[in-house]
Amino acid sequence: MRKTHVVKAASVATLALALAACSSSSDATDEASATAGGSNDASSSESVSVSFIQGVIGDNFYISMECGVLAAAEDLGGIDVSVQGPQKWDPALQQPVLASVTAADPDAILIAPNDISALQRPLEEAAEGSEIVLVDTTVEDPSFAVSEIASDNVGGGAAAFDAIKEMVPEGGKVLVIDNQPGISTSDARVEGFEGAVEADADFEYIGVEYAQNQPAKAAQIVTSTLQAHPDLKAIFATNIYSAEGAATGIEQAGVAGDVQVVGFDAGPAQVEALEDGTVQAIIAQQPFDIGYQGVEQALAALNGEATESKIQTGFTIVTKESLDTEEGQAALYASTCK
Repeated sequence: MRKTHVVKAASVATLALALAACSSSSDATDEASATAGGSNDASSSESVSVSFIQGVIGDNFYISMECGVLAAAEDLGGIDVSVQGPQKWDPALQQPVLASVTAADPDAILIAPNDISALQRPLEEAAEGSEIVLVDTTVEDPSFAVSEIASDNVGGGAAAFDAIKEMVPEGGKVLVIDNQPGISTSDARVEGFEGAVEADADFEYIGVEYAQNQPAKAAQIVTSTLQAHPDLKAIFATNIYSAEGAATGIEQAGVAGDVQVVGFDAGPAQVEALEDGTVQAIIAQQPFDIGYQGVEQALAALNGEATESKIQTGFTIVTKESLDTEEGQAALYASTCK
């Protein structure tokens, strides 16, 4: 049986102020914890325990999401946060993390599942004692969750193709480099990109290759693809590691500027690639907002209040020209949190 908490949330500071507070210092570790009581009053003296399970430790996307989780906990008050995650994106590594968290019986769990199938049953079991909020990724049947919060990934994939069309108005061959099948977010990005490119007769889609979150493998994919398709015009890389590897492969092949690359996410490696011209555009998600709203939804569920079953956050297209603008800088991911 789930525990019931009644916690009165104090007024929430604006996300812009919270995001500014997020950009200072806190190392992402295998297990970090923070108590965010602040000066906010709560109607219960008992703290609410929230566990955030990242998709992978040390990823700037999930660090930024952690910043949002911690900022929400501080603003709302009376919330203890613990942060865990696997060292690699691997459901076999994430499952024991979830099992350990479930055994600790937190009031709520925010989690980015590593696989739509492998985490299904473990999360159903966890939901018997904790409120579950799915952040970023989801599972085959998320009906046990109080909310799913993620980017508009289909729209992000379509936007990536729009960016390529502006860079290559004459059309040509395009490639997608993805992580691996079975990840809800990147599957949706590929779907959005494929739908957009197939509707444009000027472009030839030569398919999707999987780099399994290994930049070196993504670089090899670029090299082998250029051997088979020397007239390749553009690459859409669906996540941080794919974009990093694509940029390396382009540079190694000596075709920087000739092959356009649009990457997903806005970590330091992507920004560096944008600055040096190996990547021409990046699609930045809003992980801070995802984490912040995840805590809000968990707290609402614990209070017995209505929750939003699905929340989609937006994205920002960042180019070298827009990088130093206020909007461009606000879109970049954090490396540490206060």
